[in-house]
Amino acid sequence: MPARRYSLAVALGLGVILVTSSCSVHLAADVKPTSAGPRTSGASLSILRLGPVAAWDPQRLSVGAEMAFAGRVFERTLTAWAPATEQDTLPDLAPDLATETGTVSAGGRGWRFTLRSDAKWQDGEPVTCADVKYGISRTFATTQITGGSTVALALLDVPRNTDGSSTYAGPYLKTGQAGFDKAVTCSGQTITFRLARPVPEFNQVVALPAFGPVRADKDRGAQSALEIFSNGPYMLKTAWTPSAGGTFVRNPHWDMASDSIRKARPPQIVYKEGIPVETAISSIMGNARSDSLELTGDSAPPVLQHNIMSTPAIKALSTNPRAPFVDYLLPNFSRPTMASLKVRQALAVATNREAYVTALGGDTAAESTYAMINKSLPAYRDVNPLNVPPRGDAARSRSLLQASGLAMPVKITVVYRQGAIADTAMAALQNGWQNAGFSVTLKGLESDYFTTITSVQNSRAYDVMWAVGSAEWPSGSSVIPSLFDSRLNLTASSSGQDYGRFASQEFNAKIDAAAKIADASQREKAWGDLDVQLATQVAAIALTNQKYMYVHGGGVKNYIDNPALASTVDLATVDVAIP
Repeated sequence: MPARRYSLAVALGLGVILVTSSCSVHLAADVKPTSAGPRTSGASLSILRLGPVAAWDPQRLSVGAEMAFAGRVFERTLTAWAPATEQDTLPDLAPDLATETGTVSAGGRGWRFTLRSDAKWQDGEPVTCADVKYGISRTFATTQITGGSTVALALLDVPRNTDGSSTYAGPYLKTGQAGFDKAVTCSGQTITFRLARPVPEFNQVVALPAFGPVRADKDRGAQSALEIFSNGPYMLKTAWTPSAGGTFVRNPHWDMASDSIRKARPPQIVYKEGIPVETAISSIMGNARSDSLELTGDSAPPVLQHNIMSTPAIKALSTNPRAPFVDYLLPNFSRPTMASLKVRQALAVATNREAYVTALGGDTAAESTYAMINKSLPAYRDVNPLNVPPRGDAARSRSLLQASGLAMPVKITVVYRQGAIADTAMAALQNGWQNAGFSVTLKGLESDYFTTITSVQNSRAYDVMWAVGSAEWPSGSSVIPSLFDSRLNLTASSSGQDYGRFASQEFNAKIDAAAKIADASQREKAWGDLDVQLATQVAAIALTNQKYMYVHGGGVKNYIDNPALASTVDLATVDVAIP
């Protein structure tokens, strides 16, 4: 297996995520520009975040909110997502540094993009095909460039060593350079990719910052994590200050005519780091200021959400977008109890999503779901194949357990990532399962949670495992294969992201068939069909779509959260009132 594995679904812990989930909707469906173009004088937009930011380097970025900020402010990519126009609705993919959204060939294994000739770096030099190729090559330098997406390692057709690692060691060592040069080629301003397998949504993949350009002469390798050399509308005024932040001013060489996505309306953006969300909300609403030009970059925790919703002045300046994350449970197919379909069905039917949502903080923190694919994605299917009510059905579950032939109560151990809210949420599920005839032992792990459940040796002790994930790009292809293709995940010692060790050759064949469907809408429907099959077989039990809650000042105009940008504010169109 590869030494550094591509992770399609972001695996975060419940105890962490629940601090960044919430609710209340401020619709901004009709985004009307307040100015014809960027202003060169006036007030500054301030973004208040706790942080700390670990990296601004495009190949090191991994946090959704920071990826979204970089992509709208200083880091352009071959393609990008158009500005949001409606809350919780995915916008279209658009060309960015490229002149089009890509030309596919070789049944999805070949992709070609031609770069614009008028995109510039902050020193006025053009952004070239070589810059894009160099940026991508840095992902392969796994000892110098760490922490970011490894998608390029997984998808590019670069030769591998016998242990699965890439023969190419990145631009600093240049070992295996010829292999990389065959997979990524430049001819003038045209870049061509050769992939290891068909990826029909590869033009979405290249919207990730991991595929962003880097100027070789500005690259300091392992020392460049927090350095920014811009090719977008803004640039750092002075060096980034950890735990404090930085001020982004206009890039004098950015031209709106070269960029159909970013309007860059605020004359400058001040990113303030080290500010708890409680302090940020107090700052925005302090002294009832309706003209605040600040916005929260972190979601309000559940404990604050009721206050926000019950205070009209704050509620009017809040948004409650659907977050990228889906909480779910995975039965462990290697355990004798969970190998029984009747037992898995009984577990699913007894699952009380309503109680789980309440424990997380109510409907402003999460919404129940029966699908592994997020509700904001085109592949989502609004179906409930086992007809499980929100509160579960203990009586029907008990009948299924009795039909399994196992002695009752059926003993199971359920593992989850421990935390104050997580403990309450999992206890709520435990009650529902025990009412149906299960005897449930909850096992909370405080640290190294996903490392622990990935290990086959460790996971043998658990019948059911809690997890959470999100699509790295907004397609069913970024969810179903990464979590349930046994060929990608399962070895004798590791379960990859398929923690429950679900393995089906028939299902894998359907994954391959879905990936070959030429029409995008039909392809997404096929991913949704596979999601329904997973629920029917109880290969997974989806629980909730998490939700965020943000607050912005009254002087912030055209505010809307973009589901393609980790459900954070879309800085492509946001504006500030002129003081």
